Amino acid sequence: MSSDFETYEQDFGTLTAEITSRIVKIPKLAGDEKKNMVVSVEKQLEEARELLEQMDLEVREIPVQSRGMHSTRLKSYKQELEKLEKDFKRSRIAYSDEVRDELLGDDGNSSESQRAHLLDNAEKLERSSRRLEAGYQIAVETEQVGQEILENLHHDREKIQRSRDRLRETDANLGKSSRILTGMLRRIIQNRILMFILGVIILFTVVLAIYFSVRGL
Repeated sequence: MSSDFETYEQDFGTLTAEITSRIVKIPKLAGDEKKNMVVSVEKQLEEARELLEQMDLEVREIPVQSRGMHSTRLKSYKQELEKLEKDFKRSRIAYSDEVRDELLGDDGNSSESQRAHLLDNAEKLERSSRRLEAGYQIAVETEQVGQEILENLHHDREKIQRSRDRLRETDANLGKSSRILTGMLRRIIQNRILMFILGVIILFTVVLAIYFSVRGL
């Protein structure tokens, strides 16, 4: 499972390096070449998001005791992608302003306040996106903790059930042993009574024999 995560890591590293180099080139290009570069970066950012989703799924499948390290790495990759998206938005806004300046001529130079406003809105959207992502992560972690608690409760219930079954078996065995001991004790008492009666009969016979022998003399 971790090998798949590492493969996604390598792909993500290669992809983000290409995105970084292309974002830097956007302000230096012009015309169709710049438009094609913008479209290409948008596609690569989408691929990077898909890689992060795959890594997120892989992290959920990793055992809890070794999940922390991978979660930390995934979090850093998300932050890296957020920075790239922010840089790309700034580059794209600059690109849009440049196209507008080409269309409006000198009048475009008076749009600095609008550009600042767009940048401010982009940053607000970025912060909102980060808050939504943090909320989603908390919800996922809460779900995982709840699932682990349910699994532990299920295991505890099975243990208690097995203990009850063993107690019932032990109680049944004790009942059988008690009945066996009672039967043995009853037979011992009966045997002693028989031996006592037999001894009395033998003793009485001996006494009678002596009596008649003496009388005959």
